[in-house]
Formats: sequence, C-alpha cells, structure tokens
Amino acid sequence: MPGPRANLELMQAVEEVGEESQFLHWLSFTSEIAQVNTPQEFLACCGTVGLGKLVKDGKTEYLKQLRLLASDPRWRIREAVAMALQIYGEQHMEELITEMENWAKGNNYEKRAAAAALCEPKLLNQKEQVSKVLQILETITCSIMEIADRKDEGFLALKKGLAYCWSVAIVAFPDEGKQRFEKLMTYDDKDIKWIMKENLKKDRLKKMDQEWTELMKQKIK
Repeated sequence: MPGPRANLELMQAVEEVGEESQFLHWLSFTSEIAQVNTPQEFLACCGTVGLGKLVKDGKTEYLKQLRLLASDPRWRIREAVAMALQIYGEQHMEELITEMENWAKGNNYEKRAAAAALCEPKLLNQKEQVSKVLQILETITCSIMEIADRKDEGFLALKKGLAYCWSVAIVAFPDEGKQRFEKLMTYDDKDIKWIMKENLKKDRLKKMDQEWTELMKQKIK
C-alpha cells in the first residue's frame, strides 16, 4: 500500500500469528480515520481477516462484526470480509453456509459477501454443500429482480461479484449447477442476463464443458 493491490501474503501471515487484542485495535481504524490507499487501511484489513481466525476458533460472536464490515465503504475491507469468512469455512463449512443463508437476505453488500465467501474452489469439495451454495446463489441472483436502484454502489458490487461466482460453483457441481444456471437464463432481466454472459466468458467453464458453454452463449444472445 498504497496501490491497487494489498500484500495478501503479509495479511495472511498476520492472521496466522496475530492475537485478538491486535485485531480489535487495528479495526479501530475505521473509514473516517483510515481512508483508502493508506497504511492504516491495510491494518484495518488485517484486523478484518483476523476476525476469521477468531470465528474459526469458536468466537462466533464476531460474525456480527464481520456482517457490519461487509458494508464498509472501503472495497478492500469488503474483500477482507470474504477472506475472513473463507478462513471460517475451511473448518466449519456447514456453519458458514447456514450463516450465509441469513446474509443472503440482507442488503446488497451482505449478499455480495455471502456469494464471494462461498464461491471459493477450495471450499467446494462436497456435493451436498455445493448444492446448498448453488441454492443461495440462485436466491441472491433472483433477488435482483426486486431491486429498484440499479445505480446503487452496493448493487454494483453485488453484480460484479455474481459475474464470476456462478462459474466457480458450476465447476464444483456441474449437473446441478448447469440446471440452475439454465433456469436463470430464462429470466427477462437485463442485469441477470449480463451476469450470465460474464460467467460464460470464464475459462473455467470452457475447460469444464466447452460445448455446453458455447451453446449457452448462443442461447443468451
């Protein structure tokens, strides 16, 4: 920092060796104190990711704080929330899924955090769990049709996140993933169609099933 990318390796190292008191101190660097592209923002990111370690170790009360941070005006903090949730999910995937089912009913930023947290390849290795993730993705995507303000920053963040999340989940469970994806393609909503098109551009889908991917591209034109 400053720059477009934070040092993710350092952030991960801090999460591994840091302690609760340090994480909470760094979280005192709120958006009013630590603006974008400052060293203090990086410390706030470290504190946010550190909450994932605390939640993983049983201090699930910090999930409430992570949910609040999911709507932070700083995009790096919102990314750190997804990272924290993934740390939790590495050992507690069922619990993460249950929590994200609630976030999926929240505001646009919370929906985006839920989708981003769950759509991580290393977490999607059990079909029953991937099926639940696909259901959450479908719920979030369908909720777009009820959103009136399509220029809202939270909506734009959600839309951008969904532009890749579906491809990750489909690769993890192609049979059900394709079925749900094809269902969404029938909806007459310009932003849902855009999300579908963006996912079809991802190389992971082409590698999984190029014929199906090309067929979907033709259908959605």
